[in-house]
Amino acid sequence: MVKKVKAALIIIGDEILSGRTHDANLNYIAKWLGDLGIILDEVRVIPDVDKRIVDTVNECRSIFDYVFTTGGIGPTHDDITAKNVAIAFGVEFLLNEEARKLLEDNMGKGNLTEARLRMAMIPEGASLIKNPVSAAPGFQMENVFVLAGIPVVMQSMLLDVEDRISGGSKISSKAIHVFEGESVFADILAEIEDHFEHLTIGSYPFYKAGSYGATFVLRSAVPQEVDQALSILKERILEQGSEIFGGEAP
Repeated sequence: MVKKVKAALIIIGDEILSGRTHDANLNYIAKWLGDLGIILDEVRVIPDVDKRIVDTVNECRSIFDYVFTTGGIGPTHDDITAKNVAIAFGVEFLLNEEARKLLEDNMGKGNLTEARLRMAMIPEGASLIKNPVSAAPGFQMENVFVLAGIPVVMQSMLLDVEDRISGGSKISSKAIHVFEGESVFADILAEIEDHFEHLTIGSYPFYKAGSYGATFVLRSAVPQEVDQALSILKERILEQGSEIFGGEAP
């Protein structure tokens, strides 16, 4: 039986939308979830706007098994994610004594400024997510995990999240590539994908060394589907008189 577990990622920050900051978290989170058998099914990038954060969190948490947010939990005035997650859940936004102690132990009581203390403001009832890098924690509210936007910090927080979530069936994948345009094989790909219940085939065109080509990636939670579909696809490509190369295009 195939068990599908789906997640959404909400990337929060004006700096991402303006292009001033390049998001490096999406790729990492997608691969991390995939290794756990969780499908990253949707990604939204939204600004630092109160209502947008509240509405997006509420919509996503009602649809997906898990929701992850990145960004907006630092010490500055525009770090408003935590406050709005509290609003989304209808709970108080309070100074969390456990979070305050973590910051105090890391920075020293005399260095715990009012701005830094903002990072200890957590929605009531939330579970803290450890931050081995700088101590300022993320937090979990039901199926929503609120993480830092700085990649090294976000990645360290995932170490504490891994045991809190349960994945579904692992996805198997195999790839081949050809040095011909993907349109040549469009009908074949659609026919093979339709033949298998859980199979998806991604077609990714490329241009290398003066030649056009396409990589075909076959994915399924049923490994046998991948093997059978790949065998059929190779046979059909050879019938077209095309040469096949293993793996993704280098």
